[in-house]
Amino acid sequence: MRLRGPFRFRRPPTGERRRPFGLRARLVLAFLLVAAVSAGTTAALTFREARNAVLETAQDTAVSTFRGEVGAFDFYLPLDTDGLVGGLRAMARNGKPNTWYVYAEYGDIRVSSADNPTSTVITPELRRRAHADPSGSFQRVVKDGVPYLTIGMPVVFDVGERGGGPGRAVPTGLVLFAVMPMSDERANVEALVVAARNGALPGLAVALVPALIATRGVLRPVRELRAAARSMGRGHLDTRIRVRGRDEIADLARTFNESAGALEASVDELRRAEARARRFASDVSHELRTPLAGMLAVTGVLEEDADRLDPDTERAVRLVSAETEKLAVLVEDLMEISRFDARAADLNTDEVDVAETVRKTLERRHWTDVVRAELPDGLRARLDPRRFDIVVANLVGNALRHGGAPVTVRVHTAVGADGTEHLVTEVSDRGPGIRPDVLPHIFDRFYKADAARTRSAGSGLGLAITLENARLHGGTVRAANRPDGSGAVLTVELPLRAGDGPA
Repeated sequence: MRLRGPFRFRRPPTGERRRPFGLRARLVLAFLLVAAVSAGTTAALTFREARNAVLETAQDTAVSTFRGEVGAFDFYLPLDTDGLVGGLRAMARNGKPNTWYVYAEYGDIRVSSADNPTSTVITPELRRRAHADPSGSFQRVVKDGVPYLTIGMPVVFDVGERGGGPGRAVPTGLVLFAVMPMSDERANVEALVVAARNGALPGLAVALVPALIATRGVLRPVRELRAAARSMGRGHLDTRIRVRGRDEIADLARTFNESAGALEASVDELRRAEARARRFASDVSHELRTPLAGMLAVTGVLEEDADRLDPDTERAVRLVSAETEKLAVLVEDLMEISRFDARAADLNTDEVDVAETVRKTLERRHWTDVVRAELPDGLRARLDPRRFDIVVANLVGNALRHGGAPVTVRVHTAVGADGTEHLVTEVSDRGPGIRPDVLPHIFDRFYKADAARTRSAGSGLGLAITLENARLHGGTVRAANRPDGSGAVLTVELPLRAGDGPA
């Protein structure tokens, strides 16, 4: 069915496989990657801010509370360790926002509100800073996977200045440490991680829907362009793409339509020019046949009496006669090729003896003495005798003109690529062979290997007519050189039954 005008692509052609990593998949993956990066970045920033807020809130509360407790802590010298332990336990009960473990250091004395007088969580750095800074210090420490907030503050007393000025903090030598496990804060942070993860996964799933919609909108014109290109490749040059929007894809569709229109116009003009050329060749050939027939008759009569003419006149008569015969051959070849172009050539098949047919071809052209024939007896085939005669004559004539003796015609049968039996006719010579640059063009019309050789016995259409006749029988023709480089071989393969191949 021919596609005309704008159309919409519905589904890929039957048998077309979807590419696992095609443009659609890559667009969806890119869309999801952007969504994942955006969601991950947002979640990471949100998590960091929330985690800092949770930890700083707990930290500020604990430091402020502990500083107040230390400021209100009373003790007497000499130090009473039992009373000191009681005070530490009372301070631990007032711990906020979580339970504290309070430790005291005074010289060599180490006591705490816990069972152990010292804590491995308290680092030497914190001890040094707590002894050096009257305002105290704090530090977050992770021990065995558990986070802790450690606070160290010296107990000081104020010494008033003369004149009622501000006091001066004097260390007493007693330093108190609070160790607060931050398990609840860690649980809250882990809950934030889980919430961010659980929120990101549904977000990606939701992002898949607009990704599919977006890729569909992008790929629809691409598919239409592909379908239109395929349609044009099949010869439907009137195919066009519907233009939607004003984006780059729409510009591409407009460019395709403009190019398709220009190509269609050019092809139509070429077709019209080709039709005119074919009609001109056919008309000229028909118009030349009648005067040529009269010229051939006259030159034939003149050539019969040429021996009685003076030498110059005799040469002129024979030259005119030979050139007239060449012109007659050219006209017949032009008419024959025009029938092929007009699809007016047909087959008149008959079952013939192949060897006898080839012998008659050679005899009619007086080639029996210069051509060696290898013809099997009893081989019969159904073909058009007249066209097969033309095929053999053109191949042998080409070998005689451009090859070298001896020229050999060999006929045999072979099984073709389609599994059917074929009649194979080979014409070989022992000449220089065919140049590699000539081989692809040897069956082209009016092609001559030597551009300077403009005058020859051939019309330049013989091998082209051979090709058309082989195709008409459903066969093929090919040219090659012998492997040893000692000549050329032209081979024609025809079905043994002409109706077996496409006409």
